[in-house]
Amino acid sequence: MGAYNKYKDQQCCHNKYLLIDILRNEWGFDGTVVSDWGGVHDTRQAITNGLDLEFGSWTDGMKTSTSNAYDNYYLARPYLELIHKGEFTTKELDDKVRHILRLVFRTSMNRNRPYGSLGSPEHSAAGRKVAEEGIVLLQNKNNVLPIDLGKAKKIAVIGENAIKRMTVGGGSSSLKSKYEITPLEGLKRHIGNRAEIVFARGYVGAPKEDFDGVGAQDLSDNRSEADLIAEACRVAKSADYVIYFGGLNKSEYQDSEGTDRKGLELPYNQDHLITELAKANKNLVVVNISGNAVAMPWINVVPAIVQSWYLGSENGNALADILTGDANPSGKLPFTFPVKLSDSPAHSKGEFPGKNGQVNYSEGIYVGYRWFEKEKIKPLFAFGYGLSYTTFEYGKITADKKEMTASDKITFNVEVKNTGKREGSETVQLYITDVKSSVDRPVKELKGFEKVSLQPGETKTVSITIDASALSYFDAGKHQWAAEPGEFTASIGAASNNIKGKVNFTLK
Repeated sequence: MGAYNKYKDQQCCHNKYLLIDILRNEWGFDGTVVSDWGGVHDTRQAITNGLDLEFGSWTDGMKTSTSNAYDNYYLARPYLELIHKGEFTTKELDDKVRHILRLVFRTSMNRNRPYGSLGSPEHSAAGRKVAEEGIVLLQNKNNVLPIDLGKAKKIAVIGENAIKRMTVGGGSSSLKSKYEITPLEGLKRHIGNRAEIVFARGYVGAPKEDFDGVGAQDLSDNRSEADLIAEACRVAKSADYVIYFGGLNKSEYQDSEGTDRKGLELPYNQDHLITELAKANKNLVVVNISGNAVAMPWINVVPAIVQSWYLGSENGNALADILTGDANPSGKLPFTFPVKLSDSPAHSKGEFPGKNGQVNYSEGIYVGYRWFEKEKIKPLFAFGYGLSYTTFEYGKITADKKEMTASDKITFNVEVKNTGKREGSETVQLYITDVKSSVDRPVKELKGFEKVSLQPGETKTVSITIDASALSYFDAGKHQWAAEPGEFTASIGAASNNIKGKVNFTLK
């Protein structure tokens, strides 16, 4: 699928350099290229520059919803008229049809594919497992988590995201799911009569979705912000645990396509609400539901923080498993959480959102953890970070050779021991540093990782193997990958800023 951006003065959905020169000719792609919704803007470029299927162009016919609305698409009647005029033959059309048929033959008409199922119990079980393993435990002071159901008599659940469905909304990320278990439903199912669960709204965010259909909710609430906060704090004071479900949602200007957030702060004055809840109860757990980073000005007064993403149909069940300890969190952050927006590269350099539709990516290769390490900026939470209900100890890192050639492979080994009292999984991460390079290189780059599950007291050796491609950079002048001979450092750790050991080796 082509993007919405322009690159080299052509839209990405019909961009010769991207779709013909690189995708087809250089990478050898022989499948189907489709446009993003409304991403086509020019018939001639769409004909010649690698697009096969056009979706959602807002032409005049579409706006009037006429029966022949699709005729006005750029690759519909305008294309046909150019063929009739003799300005184009059917050569490009034949190529497009060939690409589409190839896709059909490989998928729906593939007689060798096994029979499947939709919405089966196996799907639910897999979804729950994936959700559990993706949840990231960010903070757990005083071991507030997991919830001790032997001591908890009353649990306060607070926040709109405890009852808000997240499979819907967000434009193209909206799903027509068979069902969705909300966090409040998941906890009630999981805990049953072992503890009383009391819910308070806390804040009103997006009470009514801007769409119709399955999953749309009306969460209207006419109470004032002061009344909602007062109720939440009153409920929190009388509980043994407080679990706050907040963060973002898929409304406009949050986690939705086509718009950008204005900042990293939580919407609907949630930062103030969380601060007040922390005053009301010391056993506060904040579950941040979002697809991206948020600022946490309350981090020093909240003992436990859980990063939950949009977890799908089994959302509530997976969160209940983690919060009660039936599952041990093992997720790691796939990007850096900055303390503040200006710490991020594009905002630090003043490039975003650009001028006159032009954005200069002057940060170059320094995005994510590469930027934070180069500029020595301390993140809120680093790339690759994530805690567990158990603890792990790393041994000495070793390599199976000290020197390698461009045709060799090298394997790094490290012993990892579960030093805690319960089973858990750790993701061991391998980073590579080019010690001396003729070109600008990051401080280090992730080049491998391996997840290992360990029983209490158990030790396993984790091995990660790489080849010379992991030492390479893209030489723009030669338009190829290159690995310079010399010394490299392999670092193994539990996060990009939590390195447990290093070993040097040489590429000859």
